[in-house]
Formats: sequence, C-alpha cells, structure tokens
Amino acid sequence: MSSKHILQEPTMTYGNTNDSFAFSLISLIRNGIGFQSFLDFVKNSPFNLQEWASFLHISERTMQRYQKTLHTFDTPQSEKIVQIAMLYNLGLEIFGNKQSFDTWLNTENIALGHIKPKSLLDNTFGIALLKDELQRIEYGTLA
Repeated sequence: MSSKHILQEPTMTYGNTNDSFAFSLISLIRNGIGFQSFLDFVKNSPFNLQEWASFLHISERTMQRYQKTLHTFDTPQSEKIVQIAMLYNLGLEIFGNKQSFDTWLNTENIALGHIKPKSLLDNTFGIALLKDELQRIEYGTLA
C-alpha cells in the first residue's frame, strides 16, 4: 500500500487493530513518506505548511526545500505525520464531518486548559491527550 493511499484510508484510525495494517504502517514509516503523498494528505487537513513545519519540528525554509525537491520525510517525521493522520481520521469519525472537527481543533477547549487542541500536535504526549479527549467525547464522558 502506498503512502499516498494509506494516509487517506478512513480505516487509518487508532481503533484499527488489524496486524497486517499495523505492519503496513511500520513499513511506511521506516521507508518514509514522500512529499507528494504528504501534500495530498495536507490538502484535506485543516493545517497549512507552516503549521505542519511546527508539528514536525522543522523550519519553514526546510519545508519549502522538501517541497521543491519532493523530499522523503525521515522516520521520526513520517511517524508524526502518521500519528496526526490517524488522530485526524478518528476525529472525523467521531464528529461525523470535517467542518465540525476542524472547528473543534481550532477552538479553545476548557477540558484541555483553555488551549486550542491543534497546539498539542507537536509531540506524542499531546497527540495521546487529544486521542483520549476524542474518546471521551465519543463515549459521552466529558470532563
């Protein structure tokens, strides 16, 4: 399965326990996500390239260079892209539509200490916190 298609898979959420799918993700991460596949995913995400550069801990200039050369992201960056894609797909599944979830990501959240959820996407602990919050929303156990 190519990175272009796997990032768009609706089944690519944290709820997927299929071992072959997990091994596909591991292989994808180890091989790196190509910039064109990344751009295809970014088109459907609510984040611009500046925000993605921040999430991936690279400079905007480096992101521009990657775009110009169609660079393949290395393992840590690819892993972060996959984690965010999985979280985003989970959010779409829980909220039921893109507009509602995008609004939630960009709105200060009381349960998260009055910060915008998207501000937590720059590290794995923040992504895990957002996943937990989305699952609370799904099951109606809001803080």
